Amino acid sequence: MKLICNKSNPPLGGLLAVEMYRSSAGKVEFEWGGDSFITLPPSSKPQSFGTSNDLIRILENTYNKSVGPLQRVTMNHWLSFSLILEDEIPKSLEYLDKTLAPLTYLVGESLSVSDLAVFSILHVSNKFKEASKTNTYNNISRWMKLIQAQEPVVKALKDLPSDVLENLSKITTRKSPPANKDATTGRQQEGKFIELPHAEMGKVVVRFPPEASGYLHIGHAKAALLNQYYQQAFDGKLIMRFDDTNPAKENADFEKVILEDVEMLEIKPDMFTHTSQYFDLMLQYCEKLIKEGKAFVDDTPAEQMKTEREQKVDSKNRNNSVEKNLKLWEEMKKGSKIGIQNCVRAKIDMQSMNGCMRDPTIYRCKPEEHPRTGTQYKVYPTYDFACPIVDSVEGVTHVLRTMEYHDRDPQFYWFIDALGLRKPYIWEYSRLSMTNTVLSKRKLTWFVEQGHVDGWDDPRMPTVRGVLRRGMTVEGLRQFIQAQGSSRSVVFMEWDKIWAINKKVIDPVAPRYTALESNPVPVILKGVTTDSSFNVPLHPKNADVGTKTVWVSPRLLIDQVDAQALKEGENTTFINYGNVMIDKVHRSADGKVSSVEGTPNLDNKDYKKTLKVTWLADTAKSPQQKVYCVYFDHIISKPLLGKDEDFKQYIGHQTRWEVEMLGEPELSKARVGQIIQLQRRGFFRVDVAAAPASPHTSRSTPLVLFHVPDGHTKEMPGQPKATQAQAKQSAVAPATDASKLNEEITKQGDLVRSLKTAKADKAKVDEAVKSLLDLKARYKAATGQDWKPDAAPTKPSPSGDAASIDQEINKQGELVRSLKAAKADKVQIDGAVKLLLELKAKYKAATGQDWKAGAAPSKPSPSGYAASIDQEINKQGDLVRSLKAAKADKAQIDGAVKLLLELKAKYKAATGQDWKPGAAPSKSSPSGDAASIDQEISKQGDLVRSLKASKADKAQIDGAVKQLLELKAKYKAATGQDWKPGSSPAAPAPKSDEAELSIILCKISAQGEKVRNLKAQKADKATVDVEVKNLLNLKAQYKSITGTDWSPSAAAAPVTSKPAEQPISQKSTMNGANEDIAASITAEITKQGDVVRELKTKKADKATIDAEVKKLLELKAKYQEATGTAFVAAATPRDTKSKEKKPKEAKEQKAKEAKEQKVKESKPKEQSPKPAKDESSGGLKKITRLGLEANKETELSDWYTQVITKAEMIDYYDISGCYILRPWSFCIWENIREFFSAEIKKLGVKDVYFPIFVSKTVLEREKTHIADFAPEVAWVTHSGSSELAEHIAIRPTSETVMYPAYSRWIQSHRDLPLKLNQWNNVVRWEFKQPQPFLRTREFLWQEGHTAYRYKEEADEEVLVILELYRRVYEELLAVPVIKGRKTEKEKFAGSH
Repeated sequence: MKLICNKSNPPLGGLLAVEMYRSSAGKVEFEWGGDSFITLPPSSKPQSFGTSNDLIRILENTYNKSVGPLQRVTMNHWLSFSLILEDEIPKSLEYLDKTLAPLTYLVGESLSVSDLAVFSILHVSNKFKEASKTNTYNNISRWMKLIQAQEPVVKALKDLPSDVLENLSKITTRKSPPANKDATTGRQQEGKFIELPHAEMGKVVVRFPPEASGYLHIGHAKAALLNQYYQQAFDGKLIMRFDDTNPAKENADFEKVILEDVEMLEIKPDMFTHTSQYFDLMLQYCEKLIKEGKAFVDDTPAEQMKTEREQKVDSKNRNNSVEKNLKLWEEMKKGSKIGIQNCVRAKIDMQSMNGCMRDPTIYRCKPEEHPRTGTQYKVYPTYDFACPIVDSVEGVTHVLRTMEYHDRDPQFYWFIDALGLRKPYIWEYSRLSMTNTVLSKRKLTWFVEQGHVDGWDDPRMPTVRGVLRRGMTVEGLRQFIQAQGSSRSVVFMEWDKIWAINKKVIDPVAPRYTALESNPVPVILKGVTTDSSFNVPLHPKNADVGTKTVWVSPRLLIDQVDAQALKEGENTTFINYGNVMIDKVHRSADGKVSSVEGTPNLDNKDYKKTLKVTWLADTAKSPQQKVYCVYFDHIISKPLLGKDEDFKQYIGHQTRWEVEMLGEPELSKARVGQIIQLQRRGFFRVDVAAAPASPHTSRSTPLVLFHVPDGHTKEMPGQPKATQAQAKQSAVAPATDASKLNEEITKQGDLVRSLKTAKADKAKVDEAVKSLLDLKARYKAATGQDWKPDAAPTKPSPSGDAASIDQEINKQGELVRSLKAAKADKVQIDGAVKLLLELKAKYKAATGQDWKAGAAPSKPSPSGYAASIDQEINKQGDLVRSLKAAKADKAQIDGAVKLLLELKAKYKAATGQDWKPGAAPSKSSPSGDAASIDQEISKQGDLVRSLKASKADKAQIDGAVKQLLELKAKYKAATGQDWKPGSSPAAPAPKSDEAELSIILCKISAQGEKVRNLKAQKADKATVDVEVKNLLNLKAQYKSITGTDWSPSAAAAPVTSKPAEQPISQKSTMNGANEDIAASITAEITKQGDVVRELKTKKADKATIDAEVKKLLELKAKYQEATGTAFVAAATPRDTKSKEKKPKEAKEQKAKEAKEQKVKESKPKEQSPKPAKDESSGGLKKITRLGLEANKETELSDWYTQVITKAEMIDYYDISGCYILRPWSFCIWENIREFFSAEIKKLGVKDVYFPIFVSKTVLEREKTHIADFAPEVAWVTHSGSSELAEHIAIRPTSETVMYPAYSRWIQSHRDLPLKLNQWNNVVRWEFKQPQPFLRTREFLWQEGHTAYRYKEEADEEVLVILELYRRVYEELLAVPVIKGRKTEKEKFAGSH
């Protein structure tokens, strides 16, 4: 064994362990140096270690492999304990002293590394010595003396040099230092700052390497601030390096810009470098790899190389000789014609599963001039090759980079090993992703070049300059990044979160001012005759912000919205003045308040329940300051873009609007960059400070304020909404020629872009932009839609042409349905719905009636035409069915279906009603006809149900319900009775030939029997489907003759022209067949039916039941052959076995028969009979809409939603991700709970309940365990309107709540095992799309927490509980289970 230890950071515990294992290790070579390495035989490769515990673990894993699992777990516990021992020394010593009371050694009955690790801390700890002066730790003192007397310890301490002993008392053995100097604020504790492995105080070197090809954005800011965090936390060094390996992208101007951005972020690197400084060194390293056969020169074209790498195919040049490679390398360095065609590739592993290891390019030939080196070099290294070299050469110890580089990490270390360089440690963190944002430099450049924003510092841009100009503070940005931490969890962050953190920074220091809308309402104060002034603080809670002067005059001004809320005879609090009794509110004809009269009531100090208003004095002594408040929206309307989605389809909406206001005179003192608060309006950043009139223009400069979001989703009072601003702009006289406007917009857009490119004067650019926005507003007024590039304008339909509007409504309706089916963005759907509603409003204005589907004004077609279309539909329907039965090509089926739908549309246009099988085309009844009204009620009812199912707007549903009630009122007026489902007056059936009807009935019976036989024989599905379609066609023919749907009772009583009440004799039903034969077969059928029912009741074997069912079907077929009609069971009860039945059974049978009789008697009265259990009956979904209307294969999401809502399991709630469990679903939960509780109680588990709230302190103590839940933790921050001193978390899981109690309850092995279970709810604020039962923000669960003395006991219990979970799935939920083990990625933090 060879050991080199760092003298300034000696690993005392590790040295003691080396001495303990000396007999196993044999010869030990030891020396003090600047680094820490250990070489273990038989390997000659040194292993680095950072702390004493690292060395102990290496030795323990090498020389103590026979240790049992329980002992290993206990050892790990004490090694971890040694890391935190000094953090809370009193508690740690108390715990250790109590633990050592019954023990001699910490683990087992002999000396172990656990004793050495804890001893090494206490032996040199000044905190321990101080604590020992005030408290007596008898057990620790005894144990310390015992360990110190052990031979390995005595020898190791004796051999330590004196200077090493001095260093031991100065250093800390923790893996990393405290988080940062501002840790007392508690803000950083919210993030997940992972301890840097092998980090030593004063020796950490990190780097920030941006490419000089654009402005820094918020993603770069995260990288820079994270590196700065670790630099400050470890008192290390931060290198800022410009990665200038690609001369085509480098720009010296961008270097200057990036340096300014870094300065804005208040980051001060210790050193500035360029990768180009090391070009000569990298040339040497490249040649070294070529000479050693680890790299080769390749002229394979780029596309072919890409394909070969994907297919793991070696390049034809991979095995070229070193001489040939060096010759081509020289051509590359010259930049010759041959050299340009070549590149250098590392020879790693073309068969690797990691694509980055398949011979990557490390050098390419680029003749372009480099901004720093000019034309000195013709070849340039790739970033992947340059990065590890420069990191190693510059002494970087920890390389922080995002998870997107994960696959390149093996490549990074391959270059390090191949070149024999010092190896830095790579630490990965998640890339920052924000909603409604793109962070690609290419895409951001497009926004600037196309004129969608005013530049790189536009407040809508995610650049460092943009967010700072909008009002983000560096401290707020830093706290946001620190709240993110160096976690690897990949999530999309909402902008609201960053602005909410920023608010906490600006709120305590932002001065408060007052501004009103440009049309204020005067308030006349009675009794106030002169102007007066007084001073008030600029901040109600921070006197250091200063004071301002407030003027009061007989006439005050308030906002119109506040004036509308005033109530006569009540006090209103005028902020900073006092209460005013409102005497009179004067209103104009349009309902707006014109003026207000009030009397000051300053003696009344009750401000709790009064209306609060902001105000200004209307006096010359308090001149009003002109203010423009500028509001912004996201430049991309969709929150999350798909991988292949084009962001350009989600732009073009208005993202900037201005509101003119009147401010108090004190606002003239606001300076550029200052963040202020306009009371009751929000925070603003001063972009342009107010200035007096210019001597050149005689115009004063108004104050321009940029609105600073504060994380609230609802609008502040008085804050305009985007839709309002759009409506205001659209109130321009409509242009007649949309095409001309389109041309003008294009020209004006080109002008704006040319002005920006030429860096023209800002005023000139603003004027051009304003003209462009005016043109776009006029375009929208003319066409009814926003202007988009390359979108051909469409002329609006004339308001008087109802037919034309009807066509547009149908088209727009199809668009809305297609958008919903494609799960389009909500904003896009809302826009389409809004346009649809506008078209319907136009239709109503043109026709005087609401638009209804199919009710568009059209000339009635002749009935003969409708009949011919009906025939075509039947033929086309048969064709479609035959194609499906033959499993034809999908394209062929789709074409036939499309033609069928077109024919049905023609039919609807001709008749005014939907086509239905067997329904002869007829002219619509007059409005007074009850049957016609009944049909309208049914349609309107369906519409209401569909609106409610799709969670439509309440106003839309209310309108539909109102129309439904009006139709029911008409029905009552026409019939004299209330409308009821199924009770509408049915038209009498047309007279038809009785013989023809009997033939159809016989055909239906025979076809039904055929279908049943096929199903019983389990025939092929295609064959069954064809026969079912034939059966439905026969039933449609029956309906066309009789006017009513076919039902099983129709076989016994075919409808004729006689009244329905008169029964037809059994003789006529049999068509003259022999009654004796029929009665004999009937008796056999009855007997066989009893046999089948008895077998099913006894749950007999399936084969036996199938055989008896087959006999029953043969008897029924025999009956039909004898009588000509299908067998129908008699409605009267049989007497054969009535005496044998028990009283209870007889009672149940009687009730059942009475119910059947009642149902049967009610059938003639129903318009649509209830469906029989026979699978061939249909039509129910169209009547009741109780069934599923979505297809599982094509509309899985809609299908799933319908399943859980129509089954009455779930109802939706107004908080996203939270759902109401209805009785059916909760019944399932109760059954699971009942079963599982009974089973675990057999195991000795007891139920408990712990609180739902978790203190921040406790949560942080277990932060490694809840690492994966941290972004999803929900926090309680306020009690009423007051912010809590310490935020409280709502449990995402209960370990942090329960285990502190466990540590108090378990004092020794006598307290074990402890088996507790909890039924409760947890909250995880998921960022992904919630789905009921799959991913919700609050859910019920069961969690068991047990503690055992031995690991074997815990392992055994895990398998028992997993078996119970399997039974829950398979026995209660009928869900099959496949047993397996979770992968490492599926495990959460702290699990095993």
